[in-house]
Amino acid sequence: MLKGKVNVDPQAVARFLRPRTPPLIGVDISTSAVKFVELEDAGKGRYRVERYTIEPLPRDAVVDGSVVNLDQVADAFKRGWKKLSTRVRNVALALPAASVITKRISVPAGQREDELELQVETEANQYIPFALEEVNLDFQVLGPSADNPDDVEILIAASRKEKIEDRVAAAESAGLKAVVMDVESYATQAAFALISAGLPDSGFDQTIAIVDVGTSVMNVNILRNGESVYLREQPFGGFQLTQEIQRHFGLTLEEAEIAKKNGGLPENYETEVLQPFMDNLALEVARVLQFFYTSTQYSSVDRILLAGGCAAIAGLDETVGRRTQVPTAIANPFAAMELSSKIRPRQLEVDAPSLMVACGLAMRRFDPS
Repeated sequence: MLKGKVNVDPQAVARFLRPRTPPLIGVDISTSAVKFVELEDAGKGRYRVERYTIEPLPRDAVVDGSVVNLDQVADAFKRGWKKLSTRVRNVALALPAASVITKRISVPAGQREDELELQVETEANQYIPFALEEVNLDFQVLGPSADNPDDVEILIAASRKEKIEDRVAAAESAGLKAVVMDVESYATQAAFALISAGLPDSGFDQTIAIVDVGTSVMNVNILRNGESVYLREQPFGGFQLTQEIQRHFGLTLEEAEIAKKNGGLPENYETEVLQPFMDNLALEVARVLQFFYTSTQYSSVDRILLAGGCAAIAGLDETVGRRTQVPTAIANPFAAMELSSKIRPRQLEVDAPSLMVACGLAMRRFDPS
C-alpha cells in the first residue's frame, strides 16, 4: 500500500510497507497463533485458496502485539511452513495499528521522489516521538489534495525498528523472506474488499464495522467506501471465556482452553457460561458503536462483520445483531474464491473469520501499485 522509503537502514532485513511483490504467503502473527494463507490467480479476476494453516502459539509468546518469545514464534513459523508444503518462501507480515504512527500531509505536487523523501523526513520529525534512526519510515502519494489542487496528499507511516525486526527474524528462522511489512488494519481493509463485492451495491455509501475479536483485544475498524473512518481497541477477547470456563468448572487454564476448542463441557455450559460471554461481547460492541457515534459525524452503522477466533461461536452474530440492532454477519473473505483440492471447505468456513489479516496480506501479491 505504501511506497517510497526514507531513512531506512540499508542493512535492514525488510523494507517497511513494500508494494507489489512476487508470489508470497500472507502471515498473521496474532496473540494466539501464526496464520498462513497462500492465494493463486484463478483467472478472470478470481482467486483460489491454494493453502492455509493455523499454528497455535503458547500463552505470552506474543503480548500486546509484541513478540516476547522469539523462539516460540519462530518454531510456529517452521511448523506452519512445513505443513503448507509450498515452495514459496516470500512472506507478507503486518504490524498492529498501535505499533505504527501514521500521518497525512499535503505537499506541493510535481516533486521528484528524492525531493519528496527529503520533505517527508522533515515533516516526520514533527510527528514522530523517536529519533529517525530508531524507526523505519515509509510513505505513499495518495493523490491530489482535496483542499488545494496544486498539492498532493501523502500518507506517512513509521514504526520502531525492533517491532519490525522481531517479526522478520521469526520468519527468517524458518528460511522465509519477509518482503512486505504492512499494517493489520490495512490488511483487514484489503480482505474486506473481497467481501464488499457480495454486499448490496457492493457496500457503496454504507458504513460497515469490522469487529475482530481476538484472544485479549477486540479491534474495531469502521469503513466507509473502503476507507477507515474509525479505529478502536477494546480490552475484551476470547481469553475471558477461557477464564470463565476455568472458574466455573474447576479446570486448569490449559484444560479450559482445550475444552473450549474441543467441546465436552457439561450441559449447563451454554446457558451459564457461553451465553453470558456472548451477551457481554455484544455489549462491548454496542459500547464501541456508541463511542463512534459520539466522536464522529456518523449516527448509524449499516452492517457489522464479525472476525477473529470468537466469530466462530455459533449464534454470536444473532446475539450481536439483537443487542446493537444492526444487521450482523460473519466475515468470510474466501466466500467467492475457488478452493484447491488441499482445502477442506467446511473447515475453511470455520477458520475464515480468523484469517482476515492473513488473507489481506496474501492479497498483496496482486497489488497493482
